[in-house]
Amino acid sequence: MLNDKRKSIRTTTIISIFAILAVGLGAFILLSASSKPLSDGNEGLIEEVGNSLDLEVAPFVGAIPPEFSLFNLNGEEVSLSNFSGQPVVINFWATWCAPCRVEMPAIQSRFEKFKDQGLVVLAVDFDEPSDIVSDFRDELGLTFEILLDPGAEVQQLYRNRAYPTTFFIDPNGVIQVQHFGPMTEGQMDDNLAKIGLGT
Repeated sequence: MLNDKRKSIRTTTIISIFAILAVGLGAFILLSASSKPLSDGNEGLIEEVGNSLDLEVAPFVGAIPPEFSLFNLNGEEVSLSNFSGQPVVINFWATWCAPCRVEMPAIQSRFEKFKDQGLVVLAVDFDEPSDIVSDFRDELGLTFEILLDPGAEVQQLYRNRAYPTTFFIDPNGVIQVQHFGPMTEGQMDDNLAKIGLGT
């Protein structure tokens, strides 16, 4: 009887150790995968901005943002690299996202305030038809660049998993802030200050 109990305890202990090792290995693999830089299609941007700073191209703070080109609502192609040397805000959003709707007027007001200082806002919509996005733009009176992302390819490139998510990029082409969720006006002003736009 005693031997049976010892065997049971030993078996349970071995199973527990293997379970802990499996969880640890899984976490290590996940962290390693999420920290890999995204460099595909960004070699030109690295040469232009990143080489002098020796930074990775990746969608996180302290890195060079991945390059992309999308069409706006007028059918014009817009590339991130067109705005080299300017402060840029990239906002990932969707018309069905209530917090996105709430923060859009504040983004518009900051755009109007700082556009003469070079501020660029690229609002990347989540894979919705252009007529729905146009109606949303007209309803809220938005005048910054609204870009369509068919197949959500840029959303995937930036590993976006929440709406809204906003990146603040300084004139050197470096991501200074990645903000998840809606911003208060105070947070928006603080984030803009980090890319050189004061109140």
